Amino acid sequence: MKQAIIDVGSNTIRLSLYSCADGEFRPLMNKKVTAGLAGYIKNGELSDAGILVACRVLSSFRELAGNLGVDGINVFGTAPLRNIVNTEEAVNTIKAVTGINVDVLSGAEEAQLSYTGATWGGGGPRSGLLADIGGGSTELVSYSDGRVTAECSLPVGSLSLYTEYVSGLFPTREERHEMLDRVKREIARAGMSAGGYMHLVGVGGTIRAASKLHSRLAGTDPAVRMVSAGELLELYKSMKKGGKKALELILRTAPERIHTILPGMAILTAVLTAYGVETVSVSERGVREGYLLSKVIGAAENA
Repeated sequence: MKQAIIDVGSNTIRLSLYSCADGEFRPLMNKKVTAGLAGYIKNGELSDAGILVACRVLSSFRELAGNLGVDGINVFGTAPLRNIVNTEEAVNTIKAVTGINVDVLSGAEEAQLSYTGATWGGGGPRSGLLADIGGGSTELVSYSDGRVTAECSLPVGSLSLYTEYVSGLFPTREERHEMLDRVKREIARAGMSAGGYMHLVGVGGTIRAASKLHSRLAGTDPAVRMVSAGELLELYKSMKKGGKKALELILRTAPERIHTILPGMAILTAVLTAYGVETVSVSERGVREGYLLSKVIGAAENA
């Protein structure tokens, strides 16, 4: 059985194709389009132009999935559809134009599904913190002995911070302080107890890009997915002012994140510091795999 999962995010819309059998799955293909839906949100409302962009991308993905012979297409939306005042209008229009139902996840659902996907198969520390830094929100999950103990969704992401605070390509010193202060306030407002999380599992493009930047700068094996929190904090410190060297490093490593990597790393820095994290591992799986496991494979098994 082949299943397609489409993730409608703040910056990109992603299609992931999986082969599923006997409660297991195997990734077959990934494709993304940089739709930039967050840029179409004004005064808390996703514009008609933004909804049209979403419709165009989803229609093309549906056609591609159909040509590949998938058995099911499952679409969910995160921050750009959750954190707007016209969610119902946007979802209904997408349904009318494309025939696709979009499941809009709450922050708590996204956090839980990110944890499910990132920890599938085991192998990592059974207690710690998970952080999924997206374009429009950041999900945090505390877990102990393999079970979720708390979760929260911060209404800040790498793209939303860039859009709100950064006037140029790289943030100025004042803009960096404003971003960090904002993230610290959101962490405090979320009320998830701080401290005591020795290990963090990182999910999403920001943490993957940060890991690649660290590997390239340090000359370490990029296949190694574990790094100390201190090294990531030093990485941010060395890059936060921008400049030619930082620009060249980003362009060689993660060019598509040239404008969002530093805001994303500001979020990561605030989280690592607030929760006293010592080590960080990078997961290639996340919310899409969690959705597949919980709402597609799990639903089929319980049917």
